[in-house]
Amino acid sequence: MLWGFPCHFGLENGQNSFRRLLLSLQVLADLGPAMTAERDFAETARSILGLVMEAVSAREGALLAFRDRPALLTSLAAHGFALFPEPAVIPLLPKHVHALQMVRSPQVLTPGNRDGFFSANGNIAPELFKCVAPLHVAGRLVGVLALGRRAEDAVYEADELGALGLVSSYVALAVHNHALSQSLQQRIAENLRLLASLHSYYDHTLEAFAAAIDVKDYNLRGHSLRVGRYAAGIAEAMGMEEGEVQGVRACGYLHDIGKVAVDKYIFHKPAALDEREFAAMADHTVVGHQIVSGIQFPWPRVAEVVRWHHERADGSGYPDRLRNGEVSLPVKVAAVADSFDAMLNERPYRPPMAVGEALSELLKLTPQKFDASVVQALLVQVRRDSTGRNKTKFLDGHVVCNIAPSDVDHLASTLSYRINNGRVYSA
Repeated sequence: MLWGFPCHFGLENGQNSFRRLLLSLQVLADLGPAMTAERDFAETARSILGLVMEAVSAREGALLAFRDRPALLTSLAAHGFALFPEPAVIPLLPKHVHALQMVRSPQVLTPGNRDGFFSANGNIAPELFKCVAPLHVAGRLVGVLALGRRAEDAVYEADELGALGLVSSYVALAVHNHALSQSLQQRIAENLRLLASLHSYYDHTLEAFAAAIDVKDYNLRGHSLRVGRYAAGIAEAMGMEEGEVQGVRACGYLHDIGKVAVDKYIFHKPAALDEREFAAMADHTVVGHQIVSGIQFPWPRVAEVVRWHHERADGSGYPDRLRNGEVSLPVKVAAVADSFDAMLNERPYRPPMAVGEALSELLKLTPQKFDASVVQALLVQVRRDSTGRNKTKFLDGHVVCNIAPSDVDHLASTLSYRINNGRVYSA
C-alpha cells in the first residue's frame, strides 16, 4: 500500500526503490519549511530530527555537530533516549574522524564496527546508537545523524538506509549553515552557494524519482525525465524566469507519478485500449494528484499539472474536461511536452515519429487541443537545435534533428496562419 491505494509495481526491487524515493521526497518537502522558518536553531534542529526519525520509524535519535579543534561531536538535538545529557559530547580520535569522513552512506552499527566511529570517552554511551549517517558538505564532515532503536526494535534495512542517505545531504546543509558564525558578509556569500547546491540536490533527487516512475515499461524508460527537460526548454523559450523554469521542470518529472498504480499489462497492449482499460489508464492523473497533493513543494503548480496534463483546450481531455482558459500555463506546457515526447518514441501500437512529423501532428491539433503559444515555443527550441544555436541541445540525445530550419519556419508560418483563422494583414 502506498498512502492508501495499491501499487502493482512488478519487480520488488523497483517497488522498494520507488517507495524509498517517495519517502525521501516527502521528507525533503517537509524539511524545506522546517529549515527556513524564522526561529531559534535549537527548535529547527528538533524539527529536522523529528522528521527524519518519523521517516525511518526511529524511536531514538540525535543530531550532532562536528568540531575539529579539538575533534568532537556535540548534540544539537536529541529525542527518545531515556538518559541523554544536554549537551552530549563525544571526543573523537583521528581514526574516528577519518572513518566518519570517508563513509558516504548511512551505516548500521554493530559491536564489531561501533568503536570505529565513536569514542567511549564522552558523556554518552555509543552503544545507544544503532545507525549512523555522517553529514558532509563539499567533502567535509559537518555532523552526524545518530539513530537508536526503531519501532518494535526492527533493524535498519536498505529502504531506511537509502532514504536516510538521500536526505542527509539536505540536513548537512542546515547544520553547516548554523556553524557559519563569522562575518555577515561571509554568511551571505556562503548561503548563496548553499542555496544553489540545494536547488541542484532537489533537482537530482527528482531526476532519480522520474526514472523510478517509468520503470514499469521499456517503452516508457526516460519519458518523465525527457518531459521535464522539454517542458523546461519550452518555458525558457517563452521567457519564464529561472524559478518558474525550475518549477515547470519539476512538474514534468512528476507528471506521470500516478502510473505506478496502473497494471503493467496495459502498457504492453499492442492495440487500442478498451473502455475499461482506458479508464484504468486515465485514472493515473487522479491517483497521481492524490499522491502529490499531500506534499508541500517549493513549486505551487505540481499537483495541478499531475492532474490536468491530459486536459485539452476544447474540453475533450480528462479527468475533469477542462478547457483552455481553465488551466494554468505550466499545465499547457506539460501537455505539449508530454505529447511531443510520446510521438517521438516507440509505442507497442506504432513506431516512433520523426521530429518534423511530430511537429506537424501537433500543429494539426493546435489551437483545438494545445495552446498555440506553447507550440510556438517548442518550434523555437527545435529551430535552435537545427541551426546549432542551442548551447545545450534541446532534443534528447537519441532523437535525430532531421528537420531543416526552413521547414521549421514553414511550420511556424502555418501555425500563425491557423491561429489567426486564415486572416491576411497588409500594410
